[in-house]
Amino acid sequence: MQFFASLVRSVYAATILATTGYAPSFSGDTKHNAVGAAKAIESFHPESSFETFDVNGIDHPLSDRPEFSLEDAAVSFVQSRLNITSDAVAFRTGYANDVIQHAYIHQQINGITVANAVANVAFNKKNRVVSFGSSFVQPSSVPSNTPSISVTDAIAKAESQLAGEYNGHPTTLEFVAKEDGSVALAHVVQIQDDDQDMWVEAFVDAHTGDIVHLTDFGAHASASPVYRALPLREQNVTQGFRTIKNPQNKAASPIGWHNNGVTKTNNTSGNNVITYVRGKGGARYTTPQSSAPLIFNYMQDPTKNPNATRANVHAARVNAFYVVNTMHDIFYLYGFTERASNFQNTNFGKGGWGNDRVEVSVQDTRGKNNAFFYTPPDGQHGYMKVYLFNRSVPMRDGALENDLVVHETTHGITNRMTGGGTARCLQTLESKGLGEGWSDAVAEWTEWTNATITDWVFCPYLKRGGFRIYPYSTNSTTDPLKYSSLKTLTEEHRIGAVWGNILHNVYAALVSKHGFSATAKTDPKTKGGNTVFLHLLIDALALQPCNPTFPQARAAWIQADANRYGGANKCTLWKAFASRGLGIGAANRVDSKKVPAGC
Repeated sequence: MQFFASLVRSVYAATILATTGYAPSFSGDTKHNAVGAAKAIESFHPESSFETFDVNGIDHPLSDRPEFSLEDAAVSFVQSRLNITSDAVAFRTGYANDVIQHAYIHQQINGITVANAVANVAFNKKNRVVSFGSSFVQPSSVPSNTPSISVTDAIAKAESQLAGEYNGHPTTLEFVAKEDGSVALAHVVQIQDDDQDMWVEAFVDAHTGDIVHLTDFGAHASASPVYRALPLREQNVTQGFRTIKNPQNKAASPIGWHNNGVTKTNNTSGNNVITYVRGKGGARYTTPQSSAPLIFNYMQDPTKNPNATRANVHAARVNAFYVVNTMHDIFYLYGFTERASNFQNTNFGKGGWGNDRVEVSVQDTRGKNNAFFYTPPDGQHGYMKVYLFNRSVPMRDGALENDLVVHETTHGITNRMTGGGTARCLQTLESKGLGEGWSDAVAEWTEWTNATITDWVFCPYLKRGGFRIYPYSTNSTTDPLKYSSLKTLTEEHRIGAVWGNILHNVYAALVSKHGFSATAKTDPKTKGGNTVFLHLLIDALALQPCNPTFPQARAAWIQADANRYGGANKCTLWKAFASRGLGIGAANRVDSKKVPAGC
């Protein structure tokens, strides 16, 4: 046990020991390995010191010997440099190239290797030391060398805890340094499971049976899926499919799009959304990857009905999966998080209720020429149905009209965020109309690519001229709808067209003032008017009352600007709202164009 020599006689040695982490609690890095059945294991790696000695190098204790032995020289140098006894150092391996000779050393205690305490020494061709690295430790306590549990029991523990199988590689008995300054005696067992893409070296405490350290042998490629889909900026399939590489945003989807919160997936299902075609008896058929790893490349044939070929069905599911996931990530960045009642199976301990990803039934056969989004309270799955549209030959697929899918997805956020997740607070006719307008506004938001604002039509691919009476426009001749138009409107989508056009004007005003940010979809900190617009839209949802009216929804926008931007956009907002009748005093569907003093 006395493998460290006295440090009192060497101030220099004491300095070296201080820099290499000899302390009651070791310095280093603790890695959380997520393996087998989503189990998290903390693995500690002591901090390494590293010294270099320029081109000429320095001598070592055996420099005077006429014959050079890499093993002897390396062991001697480590022993001297760290002022430790010879039995604490074990040569592991070494080799030489055309320039340098490398030696690799393990620390050992009582003849047993310390797995994560290592050193490396490099010698030049003149046999002088040119570099030295070390992560040796001085443990505060060392357990008995005699295991309390057998290798057989350790293997069973590792298999059970990691949900894999022992691969037959010979086990070893080693110490492993822990973050608290102690070392543990461990049976070292290799566990594999191809279904989990797992091959690890597990250190099972030989006294407690706990897994105290893992070595992950996998160099896991980051989940970088590739989709053949319609980029979010495109409105529909007529603008053409593109190859979209790795669109998932880990800031919003930390386990990516192809993990359902428990296991990895290689189809159109994950933590945020599952897209499928409904079969007999309610069976759900997702689209698998066309090739590994996570390549979803299906060629849609526009000359045939959407459900006529397998590739067409796959293309629809893939596109809906891409769009809904992308919107999840955008909404998350702007505030629709777990605590704000978003849609995720796993909430990562961040609040809210989980087990409620969005389920999307593509090419649903229970209707035609429509789409729906059902928003139950937080903790229950959001549910979207997208039908085929039979107004043309061949038929057209709602899942390939991006603004329709975005529109439906947005119903989920507006219903969840108004009223704090109950999904009970957009139930009156006027508030339902607001819901339709918000959904149109977000769909429009996704498709702008610069600061030039033109008229915008909702879903022109599925219906000639789109689904609204007028194109959204800043020109009151092109779109004459205003707040007082609600007097004659009794259907929520037509009421929604009023709010959608008001928000079109608000968007145009904010972009005119602040310009356009090309990265607003991935960076909510940008300063463009489009960024400001989406922040205010989402912030206002949480502020407004249950079943809001148009004036109340407008008031929430004004307050949201005061909260986030200190009222910097107050006059811009009031002028835009007032231009369509929602000025100061507007009420009971009577217009007002009045704005605050100073505006």
